Amino acid sequence: MTRSRVQGEDTDGGAADAPERAKAVRGDGGIREDGAVRGDGDNGVEDTGGSTGNEPEGPRPRRRRRVLRWTAVVLAVVLAGTAGAGYLYYEHLNDNIRQDALNLGDSKVAAPTPNAAGQTPLNILLIGSDARDSAENQQLGGARETFGSTPLADVQMLVHLSADRSNMSVVSMPRDTLLEIPKCTDPDDGEVYPASEGRVMTNQSLGHGGPGCTVATWQELTGIHIDHFVMVDFAGVVSMADAVGGVPVCVDANIHSRDSTGHGSGLKLAKGTHPVKGKQALQWLRTRYGFEDGSDLARAKAQHMYLNSMVRVLRENATLSSPNKLRRLAEEATEALTVDPGLDSVKKLYDLSTELRKVKPERITMTTMPNRYVGARVEPTEDAEQLFRLVREDIALDGKDAKKKPDAEPAPPADPAAPDAEIAVQVRNGTRTDELGPAPGRANTVTGLLVERGFTKAVADPSVLLSEDRTVIRYPSADLEGDARRVAKSLGIPASSVKRSTDVSGVTLVVGADWREGTAYQAPVSDDSTPESAEALNGADDSACMHVNPAFTWS
Repeated sequence: MTRSRVQGEDTDGGAADAPERAKAVRGDGGIREDGAVRGDGDNGVEDTGGSTGNEPEGPRPRRRRRVLRWTAVVLAVVLAGTAGAGYLYYEHLNDNIRQDALNLGDSKVAAPTPNAAGQTPLNILLIGSDARDSAENQQLGGARETFGSTPLADVQMLVHLSADRSNMSVVSMPRDTLLEIPKCTDPDDGEVYPASEGRVMTNQSLGHGGPGCTVATWQELTGIHIDHFVMVDFAGVVSMADAVGGVPVCVDANIHSRDSTGHGSGLKLAKGTHPVKGKQALQWLRTRYGFEDGSDLARAKAQHMYLNSMVRVLRENATLSSPNKLRRLAEEATEALTVDPGLDSVKKLYDLSTELRKVKPERITMTTMPNRYVGARVEPTEDAEQLFRLVREDIALDGKDAKKKPDAEPAPPADPAAPDAEIAVQVRNGTRTDELGPAPGRANTVTGLLVERGFTKAVADPSVLLSEDRTVIRYPSADLEGDARRVAKSLGIPASSVKRSTDVSGVTLVVGADWREGTAYQAPVSDDSTPESAEALNGADDSACMHVNPAFTWS
């Protein structure tokens, strides 16, 4: 299969739609500064592409993809699962599913450490693209000249399923987010896409070799290990919305998403709650003009509301007990999917849905990455790092995690600690931060402390300078857990900072940014609350209603 890459477009402001506009002045990292927009064509559906940066003009034959930005629908299908799973095992459904490489970047993020019960969280990146690579998708997606254009990852949602399967968190990243895209290598032809020069819009990552580059970009930014990705196409969202009989959505005033120059999705609804399906569902998910301030942030909020509603419909709607409707939903879903090799069969997808289905709607939290405007674009804020940390550490965003007793001790290790003098410890300096360089001599200082306390085999490793927010002790295997805990106890490091990891070959202490000076370690008090700027929405909230911009209302 080939994928086509030519100059992309942005109908909401950003990318060029003609050679003249392609020559317009571009800003930092290839982001256009002209803010020009174009009409949506004759089909009344809003095109939500983004800036394509400094991509070459003209067609380049590549592998084609049928994908869609509106990953909310596939998440809802996977979240809900349904009875009648036997229909999902038809072999031809497997043939419907397309696959692509998981991670095209050079650097990898270590998988999370299992909890005491041996469970690990799951992180799934949902990617939506503005690609128009079939006649049906073209009809739904916009102007004819965009056929085969370089796809842009215009919707990106990270789904985090907790290790104990009690809760789920969803983090959306606005498509206009400025960040650095790492070097990515296309696995099909070996083409190397160099790292971006400065910051560019996150939606450009899909055009750097495929969805695996979007995964690599997320991991570079967040430090979150991503296990899988899923993409869906235009036609699939329409068909699946029809298959479930419609999804209720709410607006607080009459809305018509169409301005005087023809921009807008064409969505027209009266004030109140209405079930939308088919093309109207797609319009809801794509609407920017008419919701709140007309930004991509408002559109993400509307997508969250739709997603929450569809989850409830799939769980509760009795019409899905019909075998024919189940079969149709399965057909439409599999034809719409592009996934990584770890999800390349219906059985794997169904097994995943079984895991996700364990979470009740009231334990699902939808958020948007905290951000601030940089001109017409946005960038992550300090609150974004707080949100990413909560996901990395598997802390529920709804604040309902069971609280551990302060004095609770973990279960004793299988193998007790060796005598202090026989425990080999490697100490590394991980005090570097985004704002500060590494504190000099920290590995040597902490090594000296350990030697004074009887750990005579402790050695400093000056060859590796790391960045760790918190001091951590890692060990590679169960037989060294007791040794690692003994080292932690001698320095006053909490047991929660002792983690098993295959990235080390022995007991390894990384002095973090929380211990840049002094000889007494003081464990920082954690703020594990979800930032207000993440605009969290609970999955059971059926009262949410989109605010309509008065300029787009009607009477």
